[in-house]
Amino acid sequence: MARPFHFVQTEQDTFLPTAYAQSHWGPDHLNGPALVGLVARTLETAFGRPEFLPARLTVDLFKAARGVPTTAKLALVRDGRRVRNAECELVQDGVTVVRATLVQYRLSEPPRGREWVAPMTFTGPVDRDDARGIGIGSDDAGWTGAIADHQNTSRKRFVNRTIDVVEGDANSPFVRAAMAAEGTSLVTNLGTAGVGYINGDLTVALSRLPGDEWIGVQADSHWAADGISVGASTLFDSAGAFGTGMVTAVANPAAQIDFANDPFPERTR
Repeated sequence: MARPFHFVQTEQDTFLPTAYAQSHWGPDHLNGPALVGLVARTLETAFGRPEFLPARLTVDLFKAARGVPTTAKLALVRDGRRVRNAECELVQDGVTVVRATLVQYRLSEPPRGREWVAPMTFTGPVDRDDARGIGIGSDDAGWTGAIADHQNTSRKRFVNRTIDVVEGDANSPFVRAAMAAEGTSLVTNLGTAGVGYINGDLTVALSRLPGDEWIGVQADSHWAADGISVGASTLFDSAGAFGTGMVTAVANPAAQIDFANDPFPERTR
C-alpha cells in the first residue's frame, strides 16, 4: 500500500496539503502535527548538521492554516560553533500562519558527576494498531483505539507512528519526535466533553533523538484558569524518556471537539 502523507511538494519551497492534513477544528483547517512536521522537516533539511542535536523547536500557530498552497520561508539566524539558531515561517496567500524557531546544540561529552532525574515510566499497549498507527490510553480506561473512550478526568497517554510529512520522503527521527509531541495538547486537554482548548503553540525539547518509529506521549501536568490552559508531557521510545512537550491553549467552546459525536470521523486515524 502507498504510504500516506500530509503534503505534496509542488515547488522547491511550496507544499500542497492533502486530506491527511485536515483537522477536527473545521471543514478546511489543517492539523497541528502536519504543520509542526512541515516546519521541522524544512528546518532540518536546510540547517541540520550531524554533529548538532535539534534540542528545541518552538512552533507558534498564529492563525488557522487552510488547505491551500503553503510556502516555507527560512532564515539562519546564528551559525555558532556550539549553538545554531534558525527560523521558518509558513505563508498562505501572503499571510504568515506559522512561525517556528529551532535551536541546535553541538554534541559533546557530558560533564562530571550525576544529576537528579525524575522517575518516569511508560507502559504502552500490549497490541499496537499497525494499520492506523495510533493508540490512546488513560488511567481509567486502559488502552483502546478510540479517543472517545478516554473522555474522562484521569491521566492520559498516546502512542503514535507518524505518517510522512511530504510525499515520497520518510520522516527523520527529529520530525517524528516533533510531530508526536504535538499530541501533548490531546493528552492534557482531553476532558469529559472532549477537547475544548485549541493550542496556539508547541515547544518540544529533546535530550536525544528517538530510536523507534513508535513514540509515546504521556501527560505530566495540566493547569487551567479563565479559559487558558497549559499542558506538559514526557516523550518516550523503547529506551525510555528522551524529551518534553509543552503547549499553551485558549478555550474554543464554539468548536469543541466531542469525539463521542465526532464531526469528522474520517479524520480520526
